[in-house]
Amino acid sequence: MAALCESFTLCGLGPGGVGLGGGLLALEPGPEPDHVLLTDRGRTATLFKVSDQKPLGCWSVKHGQVLTCPVVCNFETHEYVAVHDNKVLRIWKNKDINLDKVFKATLSADVYRIHSLPHGGPLVLFQGGGVRTLDVLLEAPQQEIENVISDEVIKWSEAFTEGQQPVLIFATEKDGEFFVYVQKFKMNSLHRYKLEQQESSKPLSFTAYIKNDIITLLSLYSNDSVYKALIPLQQNNEEEEQILSQSLLLNLSVSGSVLKGTSFVVLDKDHIAVLGSLTASGEEPKECLTIWNTKFQTLQTSKELPLGTSGQLWCYEEKFFFTHGKVLTVLMYKCEIATLAAAVGKLKDNQTPDVSSFVNWDTLEDEELVVSLQSQQPVPLGSESRMTLRSKRNSVAKGQPDTLSVQPDTLSVGQLLLNLKDAPTTAFEDGLRQLMSKAQTPDFQATIGCVVTAVINRCKSNPKYYPQNLLLQIVQTRDFSYSLCPDLMAVALEKRDVHLLQTCLQRFPDIPEEITYACLKTFLSISEAYLQRIDVNLESVICYIDIEFNNKEVKTEIVENGFSTEQEEGIWDTKFSKETCRMNDGEFCPVGPRKAALLNAVLHSAYSEAFLLPHLKNLPAQQAVLFLRYLYYLYVKCSEKVNTVLPGISSPTINQIMDWMCLLLDAHFTVMVMLPEAKELLSNLHKFVRAQVRFYSELNKIEGSLQELQRLNHQRDYQTYSIEVLEII
Repeated sequence: MAALCESFTLCGLGPGGVGLGGGLLALEPGPEPDHVLLTDRGRTATLFKVSDQKPLGCWSVKHGQVLTCPVVCNFETHEYVAVHDNKVLRIWKNKDINLDKVFKATLSADVYRIHSLPHGGPLVLFQGGGVRTLDVLLEAPQQEIENVISDEVIKWSEAFTEGQQPVLIFATEKDGEFFVYVQKFKMNSLHRYKLEQQESSKPLSFTAYIKNDIITLLSLYSNDSVYKALIPLQQNNEEEEQILSQSLLLNLSVSGSVLKGTSFVVLDKDHIAVLGSLTASGEEPKECLTIWNTKFQTLQTSKELPLGTSGQLWCYEEKFFFTHGKVLTVLMYKCEIATLAAAVGKLKDNQTPDVSSFVNWDTLEDEELVVSLQSQQPVPLGSESRMTLRSKRNSVAKGQPDTLSVQPDTLSVGQLLLNLKDAPTTAFEDGLRQLMSKAQTPDFQATIGCVVTAVINRCKSNPKYYPQNLLLQIVQTRDFSYSLCPDLMAVALEKRDVHLLQTCLQRFPDIPEEITYACLKTFLSISEAYLQRIDVNLESVICYIDIEFNNKEVKTEIVENGFSTEQEEGIWDTKFSKETCRMNDGEFCPVGPRKAALLNAVLHSAYSEAFLLPHLKNLPAQQAVLFLRYLYYLYVKCSEKVNTVLPGISSPTINQIMDWMCLLLDAHFTVMVMLPEAKELLSNLHKFVRAQVRFYSELNKIEGSLQELQRLNHQRDYQTYSIEVLEII
């Protein structure tokens, strides 16, 4: 089973974005799992952090020079390798800015592509078919490169690691015929194959993967089909050329429509993704991205792309990357084990996670739900079984012994939850706890999602029912996430259950920005008097906010390494007194400890700036000012410490505080300037930041001297106690 999930824009293309040279040349993995390298068809390479949609670095060659192959990352040295003007090799690090000043080598032959392997050095493939490792090439950049192919043009190439040895495969074309070369480096062997021709069609795109010393080569043909060829690495045949036979893997047609594919990628052994144009008789072609099940020859899902694409498709870490209109789009997907039931649109069987539990009880009639549950059983249930199931459910509703205690191992999760649907509250919760207490299975996380979904559905149907302790116990002790039951936090917001919301924010990695904003707004709007009656986790604030009986903070000044705000006031060339570190109402925290703990949970939640900013603009002005006061308070608290780290468990970091301050000011700066109550706050914040900038500027001036002193101290070995005075001139 495969599905397309949410999408977002990574960057713009054209003016103001990447791809100024006429689109993207390629997309390659970056030095970290969440990083990608974009190379345009011109002069520029850009490193992006995908989750933040932020560029981390951008490098360009000079005007008149052109990048002729994709920039790659050397995973062994964390350097970047590029080739411009076919023969000029450049190597640089993250800190380098000007590519004119980085390593340069002119090669003796034109480069087709550089392949970088996660557990080996980069491989350089030349247009003549010769291959060198980067290390060997750097020893003598002008070494002669052999010409392996004769009058052939390389169309595609890929590299793998198998058994700790690099393997390179590339396809060439000459006079309408296609050839495949396989290069094994440790054995120094090169095998050439002639690709079996398909009648009246030619290959448009290739992809490959390797497993158990066998390369599986997939070819997308112009006759709207995908073919498969197997190439064993262990070859004893010494013939110069062999015929590589192919078998039909998939026809790209469904319900009278045909997909004219342009590029494709392999997702797993049973799924491929194809980008192309879907055509049907009498209709305009529609560009779309599709996922196909090759095991059962079915179209699993598709997404229409009305703004058009460039025909390029990349796939990394369960994310698709493709151009859509004038932007580069990232589309997440998920693939699960292929079963016949999933391939034809039915629910999964008992060997896979039980999806039936996610059926919405409010939208299905009882008979429909029973039929959907039956589709999971190895043997279809007859009418007698349906009557038995209904009678079991009715027996639960009447308070009779439920099926869970009678036959716990013979029913699926969906059937057990159906039996409990109309049970009394005590029996319902006991049944859920018994279901969760079973030994963990491969689908245990899905089972927990089913349980929470059942509880939330019951809360919706009965507004007076809300088992806070049960939900809190599940979230705190189980491997749970927002996506398993999106309605959980929505119901908690409706019930104003701030303790559950705080726990979700601390534990869930996939909360949408809209829900994060809703939690922030709720926390800011709740009165301090109401929070006094609520149980809240105070671990993140208890170490830096002490509370007396009058609920005012007792400020404890901690001096580390002789540093304090009072001692450093004389350094700054400004009238910056301790008063500027205070809130308008004194030195105390502008919110109570419980509200501070809730706001800290928001600060810890993951978010994308592009998606959160539009919601923050809707925050009421008074709440925005209060939140900024608290952020400023935390900022001052962090600055009191030499290591700028707040004490305590899960306390906000200085980076989180600064990021949220910038976001809030971006969203409300005009309003803040106009509000009289925010004027002094903004002034104090400006003075404090300016004073810190000046202080760190002075530190930077003596950085070299401090490093020299550190070096001198390392060279001396003091056997006894001594005092030494060093003068910095």
